Amino acid sequence: MKQYFSTTADDQPRKAGSLLAIASGKGGVGKTVVAGALASAFAARQERTLLVDGDLGMANIDVQLGLDPRGDLSGVMSGQISLAEAVSCVAGGADMTGGFDVIAGRSGSAALAGLDTAGAARLAAGIAAASMTYDRTLIDLAAGADRATIRLAAAADDVVLVMSDEPTSLTDAYAFVKLLRLRDEGAAPFIIVNNAPDKASAEMAYASFARTCESFLGFRPPLAGIIRRDSNVPKAIRAQTALKTFAPATPAIRDIEAIAGLLAAGAESAYA
Repeated sequence: MKQYFSTTADDQPRKAGSLLAIASGKGGVGKTVVAGALASAFAARQERTLLVDGDLGMANIDVQLGLDPRGDLSGVMSGQISLAEAVSCVAGGADMTGGFDVIAGRSGSAALAGLDTAGAARLAAGIAAASMTYDRTLIDLAAGADRATIRLAAAADDVVLVMSDEPTSLTDAYAFVKLLRLRDEGAAPFIIVNNAPDKASAEMAYASFARTCESFLGFRPPLAGIIRRDSNVPKAIRAQTALKTFAPATPAIRDIEAIAGLLAAGAESAYA
């Protein structure tokens, strides 16, 4: 199927910037799995990659990846450690590629969940500073669109919005985009339709979402790609293992690797 990307003034496909916020309008759409797999895919492309858990109240990247982090964002915000000292490492797969760095969050941290606008700005500035030593930094945002989440999204070079083909996911994704555009009227998130039962359902979901954005917000968000429903995804979560390590050739990984390549290259391609 066709991959759609927003274009520059001379009608060339736009590359995603080096600081990417991974967002979703609602929970349960697989955002964190996608964020981790994208980090691995960028790393496999020889990009030095950092994944930051930006869910300020219900962080869980460390749990999903089976990490025992030595520090987290809560410690950074309290001044106990630096962002660099909070880094943990995820090893690559059997082929020794795809390893990346992680800064974990802290689940149930009131200090992070209650972060005000100024605090979110300081955190965004700290993440941006940490990203200077990496080729690619991904921020796994909290689901939804609270003020701190929108602030972190707006601070990124680009936003990747993960949704499913369910009506509630589309509605909440639209609410996220609307609030993001109120803060940054030029924002044009890349869309990923995740856990797609089939190609037709995913295409219909994207088309409906894009029409709504065109009608009410005046722009058409680019489709970065579709990720097929894959039984290995919940198995990897239960095993607390990165999806690429758990099943390196599984269909969802192939889809995510294609998306990472397109985001990095700004190219258009057929989706097989």
